[in-house]
Amino acid sequence: MPTYQEILATDLSTLTTAATKWDEMAGQFHERETLYHDKVHTITLPTQWVGESSQAANATFGITLNEYKSAQTEAKAMASLLRDAHTQFVDLRKKLESERDAAIKDGMTVSATGYVTFDTSKLTQAEMSAYHHDPDYQQSSRQAAGGWQTRIDNAVRSVCDADEGFEVALVQVVKDSVISDGTSNGFNGRAKGDIEEYEADEGRDIALRVDAGKATAHDYQELQRLFRDNSGDKAFSQTLLDDLGADGTLKLSNSLDNLAYYKDKKQSGQYLDIQKGLATTLATATHDTGSAFYKRFRSDMQKAGTEEFKLDGLSKIPDERVRGYQSLVTLMQRGSGYSGQFLTDTADDIRHAETAYTAQGKLGSVWSQRDKFSGADRGWFANDPLDGVLGIMSHDPATSTAYLDPAHNDNLKYLLHGRDWDTVVDHFATPPGGTTQGMPVGVEDGDVRQGFGAALEAATTGGAPGAYHPIGQHTAAQANILQQTIATLNEDKHADNLPKNLTQPLAHILTSYTADTHETFGYTDSHYTGEAGGVWTDKQGGAHLAAPVGDLTKVMRGIANDPEAFGHLYGAEQVYSHDVLAGLPQDANATDIGVPVRKNSRAIGAYDGIRADIIYDERFKKTQWAADFNHGLGTSLSTALMFNPVSDLSPVGDLATKSLDLWTYESNKEHTAEANLAATEENAKTYDAGQRDVEHMVRQWAQSRGHDIDSSYTQSVLQDGQSSYSDGRNYALDHLRADR
Repeated sequence: MPTYQEILATDLSTLTTAATKWDEMAGQFHERETLYHDKVHTITLPTQWVGESSQAANATFGITLNEYKSAQTEAKAMASLLRDAHTQFVDLRKKLESERDAAIKDGMTVSATGYVTFDTSKLTQAEMSAYHHDPDYQQSSRQAAGGWQTRIDNAVRSVCDADEGFEVALVQVVKDSVISDGTSNGFNGRAKGDIEEYEADEGRDIALRVDAGKATAHDYQELQRLFRDNSGDKAFSQTLLDDLGADGTLKLSNSLDNLAYYKDKKQSGQYLDIQKGLATTLATATHDTGSAFYKRFRSDMQKAGTEEFKLDGLSKIPDERVRGYQSLVTLMQRGSGYSGQFLTDTADDIRHAETAYTAQGKLGSVWSQRDKFSGADRGWFANDPLDGVLGIMSHDPATSTAYLDPAHNDNLKYLLHGRDWDTVVDHFATPPGGTTQGMPVGVEDGDVRQGFGAALEAATTGGAPGAYHPIGQHTAAQANILQQTIATLNEDKHADNLPKNLTQPLAHILTSYTADTHETFGYTDSHYTGEAGGVWTDKQGGAHLAAPVGDLTKVMRGIANDPEAFGHLYGAEQVYSHDVLAGLPQDANATDIGVPVRKNSRAIGAYDGIRADIIYDERFKKTQWAADFNHGLGTSLSTALMFNPVSDLSPVGDLATKSLDLWTYESNKEHTAEANLAATEENAKTYDAGQRDVEHMVRQWAQSRGHDIDSSYTQSVLQDGQSSYSDGRNYALDHLRADR
């Protein structure tokens, strides 16, 4: 393998010089072919020579003539390989030089052999003294040098990988690949001029040995190198997957899983790295969804996707087999960079497999397994491939939005309403007194809907899933998805007891829609009143959620089953309400002040009504719920800067910031004290720390505007707020407990 020094010193122009010579050789073979055809081969034609001897000579001379043709093919392929290698080496050497130059610019020195150290020669005398007397300075310098060493080593390794790939091609291009051409070791009439195609052929051969259990340690190292060097190359990727087919691709992935998790755990890192390379190869090969390759591979996968494959070590249950799509999505989870259309097509094909299975009259899920696959040690296997591919899709918010948009398809309805999520066979229902095995009884797996929840979050917010989102504008499609979700959950009576693993994603989503939920609970803006619900668009083109207040209240109640998640929503409302008041002009009149105060108070009252409903519900350990709620509230308030509800309004100066700090401090005290109340129905009637939230909000805001907290002005504004708070709280409880 070439060293750092050799890479920088080698004259790469010799490759193109050699390529020119090989092209010239091809031309010379063409001249010889023409001469041989005209002077030798033609004498065996029937017009000049007849009989058995003529036929025998014609066959022999034909072989020789064909060899001249094959020689030209081989020579041209060799020239192409040399130019391909030159292009790769020039590019890779430039990258190495770029890394070296960047390291030097960052204060390093790079030796002639590529060894990186911190360059103390550029330090001033004072800096040198500080360096010698400061161990932390020395440690950080060594770490920086180590980081640059890794980058330069990786650049060198890339050249070495390419060099080995070139060697693979040089060895194969001169081999006679046609055994029926009349020669045993002639010229290669099927020679190829692309290095990556030869590497793909080698990858196919190794994959077959892996599947047969005959691969050597060197095979795995070479497969690792092949993917490291070529997984981003279209020619390599499509050639390899074409050679393997869908069936072979799945078998290779299953074999790697078997080795990593069962047969050879000590080398699991290597096997999983190979699988990551295979996944990247899949992403590269399928990126052009209009190609002939893509259509072939997708059609092939549609057949293999429902076939059963053996995967040793996956389960303790004997003879447990897996479906192709389960293996495919397990593989895909190792990689990234898939095209949105490929993800959509895969999700569509998996759904079709599910509905086709049901249409055949079969019971349960096509993906049913007699074991659970969730948690750190088991969750790597995508036993629910549709949920798995949705999880991958969640990293592409635009594709997630398009896939779940109810204006263009029924995918959202299928996932919320029509799909069987029971992928684990819990037991078999044997009839009383029966001796035969009965129907399988399915249950949900522990990580059920995690992928769907992530995709739903990405689709409705336009952001990456897994965190609370800042308040922002939304598209009509994003808001429509959330609107349809809320409506369907209510229609199916699942709103106040949400399906497993959807609570956190919905909490994340609704923080982004705090401006809309605030107006919904405010009860005065005509865009948000009425029970019809819908989505409306403002003059700037932003879409807004206007869910029926009853439906929204019930979904909020469902989220409140997770107190910390609900605490985040409550905190988002508090900060939004504060910012609305802080953004009021200094000369605002009584009406301009009264309307937002009443809206704020009604919204806080609604959240408090939902909290109060928890006390009525005997399923909960009330004190623990309140403690977790306070933790969520405190966490959300500590990240208050993420809320910027009104783009043209901002808190007015330091006084507004201090008023938020004081208000949240007092609010936390109230909620903490309330958590210690006995969990009784009587106390539920006064479970209204939000009432004091309103008081603190108004008093602190008034003080920030120069009014005493007990002035007539402050008390007048506060009176409006207190009355509106009670209305909001009671309205929420009416939707949750009409019989209270």
